[in-house]
Amino acid sequence: MEEISWADFEKVDLRVGTILEAVDFPKAKKPAYQLVVDFGEEIGIRKSSAQITVHYTKESLIGRQVVAVINFPKKQIANFMSECLVTGFADENGDIVLTAVERPLPNGSRLC
Repeated sequence: MEEISWADFEKVDLRVGTILEAVDFPKAKKPAYQLVVDFGEEIGIRKSSAQITVHYTKESLIGRQVVAVINFPKKQIANFMSECLVTGFADENGDIVLTAVERPLPNGSRLC
């Protein structure tokens, strides 16, 4: 794997946000939810499409804090505009487990 510099790492804006809404995304190619995530006053509310239906119900996602990349360009997915990338790790079956913080943080907190 290619090494990156600290300056390269600093370009990725990873922030903590709280999921406010989670609904089914039937038009997605793979099973997914449409998420609405609050990143605090400075950044605001962003939407994201997330293929996390194996490990999470919509109800279990509400109020959960997640880590997301907020400085990717917006991406059109079917009829939905994704505005951030919620991060996670693939388990042994390739299903995504969300990246989480160890304790509650203010929405918009940046990874440093």
